[in-house]
Amino acid sequence: MDKTLLLVDGSSYLYRAFHALPDLRNSEGFPTGAIHGMINMLRRLRNDYDAAYIACVFDAKGKTFRDHLYPEYKAQRSSMPEDLSKQIEPIHEAVRLLGWPILMVEGVEADDVIGTLAAMAPRHGLKTVISTGDKDLAQLVNDDVMLINTMSNEKFDRDGVIAKFGVPPERIVDYLTLVGDTVDNVPGVEKVGPKTAVKWLTQFGTLDDIIARVDEIGGAVGNNLRKALDWLPQARVLLTVKTDCDLVEHMASIPESLVAKPVDQEALAEFLRRFGFKTMLREFTGESGGVRAESQVHRGEVGPSVTAPSGPAPVAEYETVLTEAQLQRWLDAIEAAELTAVDTETTSLDAMKARLVGISLCCKPGIAAYIPVAHRYQDAPDQLGIDFVLEKLKPWLEDAAKPKLGQHLKYDAHIFANHGIQLRGIVHDTLLESYVFESHRSHDMDSLALRHLNRKTVTYEEVCGKGASQIGFDQVTLERATEYAAEDADVTLQLHQAMWPHVAENDGLRYIYEKIEIPTSVVLQKMERNGVLIDTALLATQSNELGRRMLEMEKQAYDLAGQPFNLNSPKQLAEIFFGKLQLPVVKKTPSGTPSTDEEVLQKLAENYPLPKVLLEYRGLSKLKSTYTDKLPKMVDPHSGRVHTNYAQAVAVTGRLSSNEPNLQNIPVRTAEGRRIREAFVAPPGSMIVSADYSQIELRIMAHISEDESLLRAFAAGEDIHRATAAEIFSVAPADVLSDQRRVAKMINFGLIYGMSAFGLAGNLGIERGAAQMYIDRYFARYTKVAEYMANTRAQAKACGYVETVFGRRLWLPEINSPNGPRRQGAERAAINAPMQGTAADLIKLSMIAVQDMLEQEGRQSRMVMQVHDELVLEVPEAELSYIQQRVPELMSSVATLKVPLIAEVGVGRNWEEAH
Repeated sequence: MDKTLLLVDGSSYLYRAFHALPDLRNSEGFPTGAIHGMINMLRRLRNDYDAAYIACVFDAKGKTFRDHLYPEYKAQRSSMPEDLSKQIEPIHEAVRLLGWPILMVEGVEADDVIGTLAAMAPRHGLKTVISTGDKDLAQLVNDDVMLINTMSNEKFDRDGVIAKFGVPPERIVDYLTLVGDTVDNVPGVEKVGPKTAVKWLTQFGTLDDIIARVDEIGGAVGNNLRKALDWLPQARVLLTVKTDCDLVEHMASIPESLVAKPVDQEALAEFLRRFGFKTMLREFTGESGGVRAESQVHRGEVGPSVTAPSGPAPVAEYETVLTEAQLQRWLDAIEAAELTAVDTETTSLDAMKARLVGISLCCKPGIAAYIPVAHRYQDAPDQLGIDFVLEKLKPWLEDAAKPKLGQHLKYDAHIFANHGIQLRGIVHDTLLESYVFESHRSHDMDSLALRHLNRKTVTYEEVCGKGASQIGFDQVTLERATEYAAEDADVTLQLHQAMWPHVAENDGLRYIYEKIEIPTSVVLQKMERNGVLIDTALLATQSNELGRRMLEMEKQAYDLAGQPFNLNSPKQLAEIFFGKLQLPVVKKTPSGTPSTDEEVLQKLAENYPLPKVLLEYRGLSKLKSTYTDKLPKMVDPHSGRVHTNYAQAVAVTGRLSSNEPNLQNIPVRTAEGRRIREAFVAPPGSMIVSADYSQIELRIMAHISEDESLLRAFAAGEDIHRATAAEIFSVAPADVLSDQRRVAKMINFGLIYGMSAFGLAGNLGIERGAAQMYIDRYFARYTKVAEYMANTRAQAKACGYVETVFGRRLWLPEINSPNGPRRQGAERAAINAPMQGTAADLIKLSMIAVQDMLEQEGRQSRMVMQVHDELVLEVPEAELSYIQQRVPELMSSVATLKVPLIAEVGVGRNWEEAH
């Protein structure tokens, strides 16, 4: 440990912990959020600062000398929230168990105790680090004292204070006296803000100098200063942190009383059990059993809150179905059940190729069955024939009136389809319940069971092994297979019973789940089975062309470098860039060596040819390896098509992602990337139809913000970027220049993604000041947009989430993070997420509407892809004119916004032509 005194402004910390986290409660309903936050913050602080001496300082109860000096001091502050007040004593207990001495001194504030300790520390050869969010303590900074703000990840030495406030630490009291402190209800000089205060202190020196030369300050602000002259001395006393408090009664000796103590592991573990901090207990002790999971209930509204039961799981009754009589008994049970969990065990994770090994069923918690049909290990018992079992189950599986539940039933629907059965009656899916309920968390069954049932499930690896020694499920013994598979169905039912009440009681979440996610899952399964036709010959030609281009570029790179080298070796690139060619170092890796990552190449490519060539080479290489080489290998030999998998529960915004292959990520900004889409073709006699929402996120911005100018422009069908340019540059729309429209377009789209002036400047290639001017003009014209952004950030920080128009909750775990970049990223996401999430909801509603239309009208057209805001259909020529008209009508009418929804349609022999 170093000779550092680490002081924590405990009063500041506990309010931050209370407001930064959701309203956590334990199983008895006792509020625990502030306790949880305090423990985490203090643990992290001790990890970051290995200080020899530490103390956590809290405000004592009762009035202080400042209240006697000025009865209005902090008078505007509301009383401590009751839920926080309940947590004060447990917080003090937790702090002590973590090894922190606690100080509370009557008659003075925590700031004054901290100031006194900081003043005493140098006499004992100690440097002081103060952790606080209180700007008043900046007055304590000197060569021996540094301030840190863990919420903003800021550190303040003398230069840091000057950079933050514009004045040095010794002038902070003067600065605060002039501007006042609204938090503590200490008035300053009327109409004097930070800029004026810094200007005066820079010009005159100190507050006393300003007062002495008050007659030199003219105008209304000078008059206000003169009016405040009698008040300023008292304000200065109120705002000055004491550094001479009497601490004798509270400390035996300094610094020995502040020696950092070890964590009391045993007592802390008991404390964590008492308050239900299951995850934290695991981190401290590795213990997991017998503890209720932390539940999260947001103030005024239920959030992701499921309290896991304590103690061991009840004894389960799992049956292996090997006789017709057993099967019939289960058929009778599921026919009569209100809801049945169904799960399949198969030969592969590839849903289009997998074959059935067994089926598990559960319609009552703790009682489940496994019906094996294809276990093939040596001496395996006789099993009911697969055809016989499916013949018996098919009427129930295909009966839409028999409610079914599963975990990721889209996969199971594929498995049954592989055997000629169309699974109907899907009413619940625990994967999607979790996704709607807590989108930011993991949704696999093992994680859900641990989180919501406090139950460790049998894992696939435990049953089948890992790596090269892993066996297929058809080689697992029936006893072990039943333990695993029946548990899956049982746990699925129990998870539904735990999560569904919380989804059902919130109208928005219920709508998203029942009307969007469940129907979308059914549509996606059909789209995946449809697949899309691929021209493999064209891809082979493109692959050869890309290969030749790459060889040419490789030679060009060698010429520019003056030698051959491995274009994919960061080490060799660094040697050539920064050694041989002496290019400027843009940034360094964590190990201190010059970086050659994508960002660096982009920056260097603005001025140097070799990085530009390398970027182009990498782009071509990715196209070749990911698409032109790989797509032909992914064509299903039976259908002749590529069948992607649409992942529905990955992006927190509600957007779909696709894999094997990833259709969402085909680059379309380059000619080579667009050519990839030429290989997605229609069969003879059909055409590809692409229907794409027009400027959907901007339209949603107009709807959510209710900005009159945006609403008017969209209602009139104007070119929104031209209309924005006209507003920003104060010209008539007809007089907008192309460069002005380009700026407006960049701002329109940039602000949706929370772009800063710095980002806009980089994208437009202009000075940061000019970019800020454009943004200021934009917000001056579109005032409701600015209000929306401010309100959304505030809601996100208060609640931990934002919502789409339809009620989808988009969780932002980092919105109150002490890590600056992470928090800023979450703030940008908070602005964009409601728009991107609403767009995702709209395209899903469109998919559902289009699929319903195709089925109800008996059309031969079929949806084959969904990419971002676009639906792609394969349409027989006989239906072409109808589909071109009907699909955009449906997409425009799935919801009523304050602006018109517009879907644009293109047609072609291939996907690229359809654009």
